[in-house]
Amino acid sequence: MSLNLEPHSTTTIDGVGIYIHIPFCKQACFYCDFHFSTSLKKKDELIDALILELELRKTEFETNTVATIYFGGGTPSVLSLDEINRILNAVFTNYAVTENPEITLEANPDDLSESKIIELSKSKINRLSIGVQSFFEADLKLMNRAHNADEAKRCLTLATQYFDNISVDLIYGIPGASHKQWQDNIQTVLDFNIPHISSYALTVEPKTALDALIKKGKIENVNEAQAEVQFHMLIEQLTAHGFQHYELSNFGKSGYFSVNNSAYWQGKKYIGIGPSAHSFTGESRSWNIANNSKYIKAIQSKTLPSEIENLSDNDKYNEYIMTGLRTIWGVSLQTIETQFGSDFKAYLLAQSDKYLKEELLYLDGDTLKISNKGKFLSDGIASHLFKI
Repeated sequence: MSLNLEPHSTTTIDGVGIYIHIPFCKQACFYCDFHFSTSLKKKDELIDALILELELRKTEFETNTVATIYFGGGTPSVLSLDEINRILNAVFTNYAVTENPEITLEANPDDLSESKIIELSKSKINRLSIGVQSFFEADLKLMNRAHNADEAKRCLTLATQYFDNISVDLIYGIPGASHKQWQDNIQTVLDFNIPHISSYALTVEPKTALDALIKKGKIENVNEAQAEVQFHMLIEQLTAHGFQHYELSNFGKSGYFSVNNSAYWQGKKYIGIGPSAHSFTGESRSWNIANNSKYIKAIQSKTLPSEIENLSDNDKYNEYIMTGLRTIWGVSLQTIETQFGSDFKAYLLAQSDKYLKEELLYLDGDTLKISNKGKFLSDGIASHLFKI
């Protein structure tokens, strides 16, 4: 399933999303700070727990249909098709699912053999999100990726034969990677006629292997100026080839925006299943414990191992500002006034004035949007518009 969400469209996404966290990886990428384990010893128990959690939570959104199912991680492609189908069967058994849901599987190139791609194409999975990151060996080694450049190209050659709806992840701002190499990375994806690209700056998260290697002087630190140049190269190259820059890190051709992620950015409800997974009801957020063993034990005792935060008006306003400014849909001043009141609208306009004058923000009718000039600074700008 793909959805055509044009920049000025009033299209809304009906239904809720289910995110399923698969906390296993073959090896640890040096930059990653997500919850995962490189040991597969508890995989069977974990899958049983995911299925039981789906059953335990089936009444949470029982008046809503499920529009998207997203397998994230970790590396969901380490699962066999039988294991994926067991989880999907639990979703379809316990929830009302729309007729054509978007069902995405995150995958790494080294997991996608031709036989596995063919199997997946015959399953309910209808969208692949493939973590390529780079087509250069030096980049892949620096990040400790499990695949090599040839595997990435082989994977895309095969995947495009069996799947129409494919997204590829790329990372920019990699130390030592020239602007020419970055341009070549983008062009390689374009050559495969991939309809969706997600791209992120390499970020040094505390306590990751990358953080330690930089502190020891074994890898040079990331360069923000390099990342900014490559970010704008990305925008220019992709928009010239018919992609819409519909969210800060996401580019899609018409009809291929991620329905799952668009729902997040538009404040739709979702259920997060699995260790460390987050859920959102519109009024509160909750998150499961980020420990596989403790998660399994709690679910086996039919206890949800989660913490809950009820959201204040300030929280909801701040979230709308952050997500809205990241997208082509922007921040509607009418929505601010309707949902939060005239004081919030006045505050937003006052805080925005500086950025409007600097042309980092602009008004498109009644909607506040980030300019191309301001996109790389988006998160910082948004934080200055927050109400504390």
